[in-house]
Amino acid sequence: MGSLFGVVNIPNVVWIDEEGVIVRPPEPGWPDGDQHMPADVVESMPRLGRAKNAPPRPEGAAGARGMQAGQDRAVYADAIREWAAKGPDSAYALSPSEVVARSQPRPREVSQAAAHFELADHLWRAGQRDRAIAHFNACHRLQPDNWTYRRQAYSLVSNERIGGPAGRFAQGPVRGEEDDWPFESDFRSQIATLGEGEYYPNTM
Repeated sequence: MGSLFGVVNIPNVVWIDEEGVIVRPPEPGWPDGDQHMPADVVESMPRLGRAKNAPPRPEGAAGARGMQAGQDRAVYADAIREWAAKGPDSAYALSPSEVVARSQPRPREVSQAAAHFELADHLWRAGQRDRAIAHFNACHRLQPDNWTYRRQAYSLVSNERIGGPAGRFAQGPVRGEEDDWPFESDFRSQIATLGEGEYYPNTM
């Protein structure tokens, strides 16, 4: 999904019609209107430490609240239903030129980041942990807004240290072990730098 459509976060939805034409490029989307942060997120995030070199929280940042802001979740499923019923006459169906305008740009750095990520994933599976982490850090620097890259790397190391999966947002150093955290940031610290709508942009 990342290489084909430019997806950088989850959940993301791409609308494609019966002719194989993209009607809406990747955007945040949910099957219902639940605006509440899952309990496991609230429980797991406070237990984590903070990367040594994590960026400071800027004034006015939305922080974890930003994960619930931006796209209006309550109307998304209804918008899909309307498009299914009306097709190109739906108010939510975009023209080809609008789809192109909204699509993510693909500068050289994005391609380089993708290469580093694929190599990192391969090296991790091959048991070459330190080399994998170097490439994960490279892809984070090259495409800092790609949350898929960040969360994959953070999760692998977090779960390794905890001894198994411990919630989908357990993506940071265990408290007391921050000095051994191999990444330049962590999920909670990085989220704290965002303003409203920067994690889930409002596209509708």
